Amino acid sequence: MSTTTTAPPVQKRLAWAPILYMGGLHVLALLALAPAFFSWSGLFLCLALHWLTGGIGICLVYHRLLTHRSFRLHPKWLEYPLTMIGMMASEGGAIGWVADHRRHHAHSDEEQDTHSPLQGFFWAHMGWFMVTDENSRHTDAYYKRWAPDLFRDPIHRWLDNTFILFPLGLFALLYVAGQYYGGLGMSWMIWGGFVRTIFVLHTTWLVNSASHIWGYRSHATRDQSTNLWWCAALTYGEGWHNNHHAFQTSARHGLDWWEVDPTYMAIQAMRLVGVASDVKLPKIRKNADGSLIETDVRPAVPPTTAATPQEVLAEVQETHV
Repeated sequence: MSTTTTAPPVQKRLAWAPILYMGGLHVLALLALAPAFFSWSGLFLCLALHWLTGGIGICLVYHRLLTHRSFRLHPKWLEYPLTMIGMMASEGGAIGWVADHRRHHAHSDEEQDTHSPLQGFFWAHMGWFMVTDENSRHTDAYYKRWAPDLFRDPIHRWLDNTFILFPLGLFALLYVAGQYYGGLGMSWMIWGGFVRTIFVLHTTWLVNSASHIWGYRSHATRDQSTNLWWCAALTYGEGWHNNHHAFQTSARHGLDWWEVDPTYMAIQAMRLVGVASDVKLPKIRKNADGSLIETDVRPAVPPTTAATPQEVLAEVQETHV
């Protein structure tokens, strides 16, 4: 007689800190419905800071630089103030963000995926950060496994531990500056702070949810990632997500001429002024029927098997060869 044992189910707990913080931001953003708090300068700050904190801070710095190392910065210390801009988006510290995203690529569209679409749109969009378990908790062991390059850096560790000070500090700065500029403190804080943060969060999350459901696929990746034009428009090129999953270390996500990629344009501008180099790109050729042949920048995740942390990190390290 033989007996079999099964592993106990992973115990999930509500992550109250992000639930309360994100929930509070959503409630505070509703103050924008009051006409008394509207100003054109506040709306301008909302859009400008969406680009700065979301487009530069998250898309360019957190994602293409820190997670995938698709280019280098010169001098290296520029990485730290740019990371601070990313922290103002209220998406957490860079080490945790990078670790979660590398885990996503290693197990894309599987149960172990950080924000797997297998569990529904809401989970992939925002439900995933409301729950924590032993596999996703942001511990030193988790960081050492998925983001050892950043975890070894004492400055990045300090920034990760103090990240909450940066969005809160920006909210306070907007209020003080707005009061000085004609008594618009509440307007600037609500529109440039709360509304802008919610806008950044949901546009970022759309890449995890909508760009794994709707859109078209140019590459036969092992997941269900898609290219979604309206998501790309909202996320400065991040919505060309199937292209990204095919070439994860590529600095360019929009690979066809009409796939506009503002984040890559920003990287090109940085290269022209000498602060970016070693920009990783796939070389694209076309078959006679117009289909793409991809060469040079190999996929970071093998097309038929889930990648290990070592395989994901090997691709990151390749950018420094």
